[in-house]
Amino acid sequence: MNIKNSQRLQDYSILEKLNWTWAHTFILLQFTFQILLLFPQLGILRVPLRIASFAFCLFLLILLRPKGSKHPAHNSAIVVLAIMLLELCLHPYINSMTAGIAQCAMYLAIFSPLFWVRSLKITQIGFQSLMFLMWGIHTLSASFGVLQIYYPGKFQPSLSTFIQNSTFKGDNLLITLANGEEVYRPMGLTDTPGGAAIAGFYAFLFGVVIALKYKNPTVRIAGISSAAFGLFCIYLTQVRSILVFAAISMIFLAVVLMRTGQIARLTMMVSGVTALFAATFSWAIAVGGKSTLQRLSSLFVSSPQEVYQQNRGNFLQTTIETLLPQYPLGAGLGRWGMINNYFGDNTDLISQPIWVEIQWTGWLLDGGVPLICAYIVALYLACQTAWNIATSKQLGDFALWGGLIFAYNIGAVAITFNYPLFISQGGMEFWLLNAVLFVATRNSKVGDNKLLQSVQL
Repeated sequence: MNIKNSQRLQDYSILEKLNWTWAHTFILLQFTFQILLLFPQLGILRVPLRIASFAFCLFLLILLRPKGSKHPAHNSAIVVLAIMLLELCLHPYINSMTAGIAQCAMYLAIFSPLFWVRSLKITQIGFQSLMFLMWGIHTLSASFGVLQIYYPGKFQPSLSTFIQNSTFKGDNLLITLANGEEVYRPMGLTDTPGGAAIAGFYAFLFGVVIALKYKNPTVRIAGISSAAFGLFCIYLTQVRSILVFAAISMIFLAVVLMRTGQIARLTMMVSGVTALFAATFSWAIAVGGKSTLQRLSSLFVSSPQEVYQQNRGNFLQTTIETLLPQYPLGAGLGRWGMINNYFGDNTDLISQPIWVEIQWTGWLLDGGVPLICAYIVALYLACQTAWNIATSKQLGDFALWGGLIFAYNIGAVAITFNYPLFISQGGMEFWLLNAVLFVATRNSKVGDNKLLQSVQL
């Protein structure tokens, strides 16, 4: 009994030292749900497990009573949710009441970290342990992505039932390696070919910042290795938007270092990241062969504007020229994406589903111009807050984490032109990271009120 009690006290002490909070539990559960999807026996539970990620966030919203200072984007988030409620109550062309309610619930779940994280007593130590937790999870997933290329079939999870039942049954997601072998694009610890790209991005971004921040050789080597694995996965998945996402984030991280006068770190970052991009590119081409080279080279055959126009630009053009005049106040909830797939009723010809490829189309269909404007304000305030923290001299070295979140935010905004990030778990993570950074700064003992005023607008 004494041994058990001693072990419990020891465990409690470890969690206390890490300043473990509901934010850590939330990230760990998200990863657990993702792992459960890899078991074919649980394929029938795919929809409940996907919903559970959002439901847990709503559960925390009920469990944790909001208190403390509000994140500057708090009020804008309330406006977005109010617009969604008006759309549900007043719009005549919602797909179905079930789909409309589900769409509203998803928006609430995605924004909810802004509300429930306020009640956490998370400190700078807690924030750092959360960053290390996320770094570890995504590095593990990216590492599996690398193994899936070198040992085809041995480390590969089962394909999702959605892909297995699709027209091509996943054959369109195969790549041919330099040795002629066909494999699925790196999946990492997901059930989707190419799924390792997101983990690769996080492993790369976190790895770079950790290598810059810590002088311990072991930690620094681990950060560089993580960044290399992440970039390798991004190259091999051939998801060019994530590669652009990573490049944009690095540019804005460099801007933060320049703005704060950290010239030594800036020099180290620019030289190190340039070498990493070049070395991992050579590594990826040596393994991935012509198909990888052709896919990545397509980014540089024309100007960035022309490349975008030839790919996702058409969706943005259609959104502005066709859908905007047609649906300036929204098209009715539940008409696109997985919400329509899971909860829609498409028997009514007036509220048929609409195909969406980019976030801006989704926002327009859900709430029209008012929702787009409100969301832009929320994103701007999140970026501004992260910038203020990143450039605060009072926070010392902790401010570099603000630089990480600021760089991540800019990349996330850029990705909205390519993918509906803010209607997925990625949206929840965006608001969670920003809320936790704000609260950890608020709870900082450095600067107290002056610091709080500097991060609030």
